[in-house]
Amino acid sequence: MDVKLLPLVALLALATHAPTTNAKPISLVERCWCRSTLNTVPQRSIRELKFLHTPNCPFQVIAKLKNNREVCINPETKWLQRYLKNAINKVKKTRRRKDKMM
Repeated sequence: MDVKLLPLVALLALATHAPTTNAKPISLVERCWCRSTLNTVPQRSIRELKFLHTPNCPFQVIAKLKNNREVCINPETKWLQRYLKNAINKVKKTRRRKDKMM
């Protein structure tokens, strides 16, 4: 056997018999989009809101601003809580109207 080949074979033998770990790779799905949130975002600068709820992350609100920047808004912000409450009430009213028509 060639002397230069011996260290390579030894290294491969060690690598194949090395103990495996139970660590799991962090996938992109498990990462939270919002790492920090803002409390003060002018409502008139918001173009659209996105709501994300993933199993490993808390409820996340992402605002796309008129300058195409995306920021995370604290879901506990008062104006956002009012907005969500009004949106839910609006959906409930339209459902009631549809049920009455049928």
